[in-house]
This record gives sequence, structure tokens and C-alpha cells, in this order.
Amino acid sequence: MSKNETTQTNPKDVFSVYQENVDKLFNGIKQSVPQYHQSITNVQQEFLQAYENVVDSTITLQKEYVKKAGIAANIPEASLKVINDTTEEFVKAASIQNQVTLATIDATQQNIKTFNDNAKSFADLNRNILKSWISAFTTKTN
Repeated sequence: MSKNETTQTNPKDVFSVYQENVDKLFNGIKQSVPQYHQSITNVQQEFLQAYENVVDSTITLQKEYVKKAGIAANIPEASLKVINDTTEEFVKAASIQNQVTLATIDATQQNIKTFNDNAKSFADLNRNILKSWISAFTTKTN
């Protein structure tokens, strides 16, 4: 039996123990990813709801104050158009920003996938180089 075969079959060698523990670590991380995803989604939704509630409450309070104080709250037509146009442009800009962000995330994911594929190829290349070096320094018996 060669040293290589002994290393692969001995469950107590350093590489087997290392691999077993690395597998446990990554399996634990993989199990927690959906929980993190759900928690982050929940926090985002809760924050958005809280922010919306604060804005709605503020508008209601201001509206009551203006009404009780007898302040005119009418907006000239030109101002109303500017406000509505600005809001529309803001919504468009936010939509474009979201598209760019999602495209960036997709590109990042693709880059990580490419890196992962290349890492496997690089490991295979190194394995072949190692075999070549080892065969050059070992004697062959016929």
C-alpha cells in the first residue's frame, strides 16, 4: 500500500480529521443561511412598516395642528405639479437604483461561481503538476 492510499483510508489521519471538521463547519453555516435570510427580511419589513407609521402619524398630527390653528393648507397648482413631478422622478430613480443593485448582486454571484469553478480547475492543475513532480523523483520498479 502506498503512502497516498494509507492517507486516504486511515480515518484518523490529519487530513481526514481536518476534512470532517471543515464539513461540519460548512454544514452548520449552510443551515443558518435561511434563518439569517428570513431574519433580515423580517427586520427590513418591520423597519419599513415603522417608518411608514411614523410618517403617517406625523402627517396626521400636522394636519390636525394646521386645522386647529386655522392655517390655510392649500397648495398652488404650480407647486402641486412640482411636488408630484419630483415624486415621480424619485420613484423612477429608486427603481433604477434597485435594478442596478440587483444586477450587481447577480454579477457578484456569477463571479463567485466562476471563481469556484476556476478554483476546482486550479486544484486539478496543481494535482497534475504534483503527480508529475512525484513521478520524476520516484523510482519505477518493473
